[in-house]
Amino acid sequence: MEFRGAFERGSPERELVKSVHYMAGILVLVFTVLRLGFRSRHSYPAIVPPPPVWLHKLAALVHLALYGMLIGMPLLGWVILSAEGHAVPFFGFELPALVAPDDALAGMAEEIHELIAQLGYGLIGLHAVAALYHHYVQKDNTLSRMQLKG
Repeated sequence: MEFRGAFERGSPERELVKSVHYMAGILVLVFTVLRLGFRSRHSYPAIVPPPPVWLHKLAALVHLALYGMLIGMPLLGWVILSAEGHAVPFFGFELPALVAPDDALAGMAEEIHELIAQLGYGLIGLHAVAALYHHYVQKDNTLSRMQLKG
């Protein structure tokens, strides 16, 4: 959405950027739910050598926050559009409204959405730094566990 400011309000380009943002958000929600379903049914390899308990708990907390963001942000976006009385586009379909039009709710949800987005940048950066820490300092198999085996 940061690119929307590059286009004049009401222009087709700005509307395209917004629509792509909305559809990408819904896709993030769908793929995150699918991933959580997959993870609940399949185990994943252990970290070798095992990290200290405190580090494992910190990682679990960061992962919980990331999943909360990946689910919460699209839902908040959907609430914002619904509360503003706008349809939620999704590849030629319109998703149903989650709430009735409500300007106060839309404003509050938008503020929360933007705050979480800003905090999310730091969370994603922390996650990336942690992955590098595991690889170069701990010298464990964290990064190799993430590779897809074909």
